[in-house]
Amino acid sequence: MAKRNRIPEKYQRWIDTRRRYHLSHAHIQMARELGLNPKKFGGLANTKQEPWKLPLPEFIEELYIKHFKKYRPDTVRSIEQMVKDYHK
Repeated sequence: MAKRNRIPEKYQRWIDTRRRYHLSHAHIQMARELGLNPKKFGGLANTKQEPWKLPLPEFIEELYIKHFKKYRPDTVRSIEQMVKDYHK
């Protein structure tokens, strides 16, 4: 029987966050490079009760531009690709 590669918990959190907040792979990669905590995204994305906040994807993009002085990462890789490459 072939061994099934499970996704480690630290990566699974990012996958769940991507699905829950409808983020792209690029947004998740930017957030990871910025060192954001996926558990704290609920407070960052609370736009219905706090309308002055930016939507979460725009907030991540703004932080990324301020920190790295560029609009997107040079190469965008999904979490699944990173796990797959790690297990090779």
